Amino acid sequence: MMNSSSNTDDAATATAAAVVVDALRVRRGRTTVIDGLSVSVPRGQVVGLLGPSGCGKTTLMRSIVGVQRVAGGEVTVLGQPAGSAALRHRVGYVTQAASVYDDLTVAQNLQYFRRVLGAGADDVDRAIEATDLGGNARQLVSTLSGGQRSRVSLAAALLGSPDVLVLDEPTVGLDPLLRADLWGLFHRLAEGGTSLLISSHVMDEATRCDRLLLMREGAIIADSTPEELLAETGASDAEGAFLALLRRRHPRHELTGEEER
Repeated sequence: MMNSSSNTDDAATATAAAVVVDALRVRRGRTTVIDGLSVSVPRGQVVGLLGPSGCGKTTLMRSIVGVQRVAGGEVTVLGQPAGSAALRHRVGYVTQAASVYDDLTVAQNLQYFRRVLGAGADDVDRAIEATDLGGNARQLVSTLSGGQRSRVSLAAALLGSPDVLVLDEPTVGLDPLLRADLWGLFHRLAEGGTSLLISSHVMDEATRCDRLLLMREGAIIADSTPEELLAETGASDAEGAFLALLRRRHPRHELTGEEER
């Protein structure tokens, strides 16, 4: 017999969440990299996905935007199956490698993507201003630094004002001032109703998030607010909390050098 109260709670969670991942399984060759992962991303929040390199963050994000072949489970975004045609203009995705054209200027890249998305003519100027690229608008992408190229990809993702933004390590290679500016932008977008999932392996960015998902070896080991996480573990920072959680789960497990750092 089905529990009606439980069903109501599940429906409420699905309605409140921008992304719902249920029992996701992803295989790479003969290796299972994600096995039965379930998690949700709330609407209108900045959610950080943190963990060491190689823990499965990018695989999870690719599954959410619908470009990852999955072996099982379901991923729903804004009430639609991940990768659905209905989501093409509602989900923005920034990969670790800048997805822009080297032989076009910054403005030409954004004009091209604007036409593909059917975004408004003023979106290009808005995206350039938001990512502090005004001084580079007429510059060929091939002449930009790595951090500047990443900002062009972010600007392209902002075109059309998507409801969900999935950003894979968008602040890598940026100077501290620009990183702070971008986090300010992320929170302004969330205040306007956009749901953001932002991955990072830099633990000090955890305190900038509304909610944290800590990931290790293809599994979510914590889903909490930064304040709750620190209170639960007694740690003074996110890195200490992450290590404390690992030691609870594997008290005799020898941590890798990266995790110890």
